[in-house]
Amino acid sequence: MSLIMMLLLAIGLSMDAFSLALIYGTLNMSKSLNIKMSLMVSIFHFFMPILGYYLGRWILGIIGIDPEIIVGIIFIVLSIEMLFSLKKEEQIKILTNILSVMVFAFTVSIDSFSIGIGLGALHSEILIPSMLFSITAGLFTYAGVNLGKTLVNKLGKITTLIGSLILFILGFYYLW
Repeated sequence: MSLIMMLLLAIGLSMDAFSLALIYGTLNMSKSLNIKMSLMVSIFHFFMPILGYYLGRWILGIIGIDPEIIVGIIFIVLSIEMLFSLKKEEQIKILTNILSVMVFAFTVSIDSFSIGIGLGALHSEILIPSMLFSITAGLFTYAGVNLGKTLVNKLGKITTLIGSLILFILGFYYLW
């Protein structure tokens, strides 16, 4: 996988965290909570693809399907799921303790687990993409909270749409 492809994936994966962080930023969170949230998202975006990678390789060893088809399907399903999340009017809960920050980080990192499965299917390197996903997601989360303090909530939905579009395009790339 090329560096450009990994960077596009990292940006696509980071858009959920960014869009939710924008919304949380409008709640005027403390700087220390912003840093904790960004670090936790970064940690989850590092480990989730690694877990998915090894699980994906194990499953593919059992079922024996063309890995690129699975990767394409995973990316397209993720992009569609992100589009449906635009219609959800989720109640924003204030992050008050480390457990709530961990739950937030886990929920925005689930898609990186699926990407890890796809990378395992391709027998691709996992450590470098995981580090890139981690750094990008942490930075996007931190930037999202800070930008959320000054921008309107609608921008969060636009970033989810962009992330969904990137994953959709990558999905079709792997299918063809």
